[in-house]
Amino acid sequence: MSNVENEPDELRCGGVTTAAPEPELLRPREVPLGGPRAMLVGRTLPNRDRRMVGAWCFADFYGPADISGQAGMQVPPHPHTGLQTVSWLLDGQVLHRDSLGNTQLVEPGQLNLMTAGRGISHSEESPADHSAVLHGVQLWVALPADERGVDPHFEHHGDLPVIATPEGSVVVLMGSLLGAASPAKTYTPLVGAELAINPGATMRIPVERDFEHAVLALSDLVVDGREVRTGDMLYVGRGGGDVTIETAGPGRAMLLGGVPFEEEIVMWWNFVGRTHDEVAQARAEWENGRETTDERGRFGVVRGYPEPALAAPELPNAALRARGRVRDRS
Repeated sequence: MSNVENEPDELRCGGVTTAAPEPELLRPREVPLGGPRAMLVGRTLPNRDRRMVGAWCFADFYGPADISGQAGMQVPPHPHTGLQTVSWLLDGQVLHRDSLGNTQLVEPGQLNLMTAGRGISHSEESPADHSAVLHGVQLWVALPADERGVDPHFEHHGDLPVIATPEGSVVVLMGSLLGAASPAKTYTPLVGAELAINPGATMRIPVERDFEHAVLALSDLVVDGREVRTGDMLYVGRGGGDVTIETAGPGRAMLLGGVPFEEEIVMWWNFVGRTHDEVAQARAEWENGRETTDERGRFGVVRGYPEPALAAPELPNAALRARGRVRDRS
């Protein structure tokens, strides 16, 4: 799933913050992913006041949705630049196709990681024989300026490191945690992990002091003493040394973190850039080539999806501007 809203807001991220922030509870906003079969998702990043956690710049949480007898997820071909997409499922299946010729099913416990770089297009869909429930998380990672033009590539990791603890288990999707490292390619120091907590247990995770961290609740939890409901995200800041998660019943969470991202970023629709002109150029190239069968264009062609590629929304009347990664409250 990607940001295929019909009328996307201008999303602004990046910049430096120096003060150690207090924990912040980020509540999701409900977003329909465009088209007649729109799926509703909860989006916690970017948020009104805090738009990034490390290089993590986008977080959608969806389901559990009963899709028995339905098409399920159906996201036609669309473009990306300047980011990585991270697809993680708790239940169900999603079939990825991209303009590099990759076709890959992802299931729970597996990672689909697509690095858009200078430009790629892809589609995502529930396969015809999908299971009854779809439940997952879609995340984006912003690429630093000197890497945002890398050649696009795709990775599938079906055997990620899993650490068993007395309190539950930890799967490391990206980066390193608890002495285990994911094989997934990263471009900035960061971590992404799924935590499964046993009923009634308290899991204490030691974290990098130079990172800022947030916990996306996949069930009702208590994080560092604060109640966090399913779908909410608690930004816990940096320098704490550990994150503590408690749960009454079986608990699940995503731990996201990284070195604070010091660049200003313009994020609009499915593009991450640095200036209005950069994003406008990407949009123009997508629109000029999305109906072609010529694979030599910037975004290539996705083969096998039965419906046409998505048209890009119109740019806003005002110029897109790069802003700080936290809202300026002065």
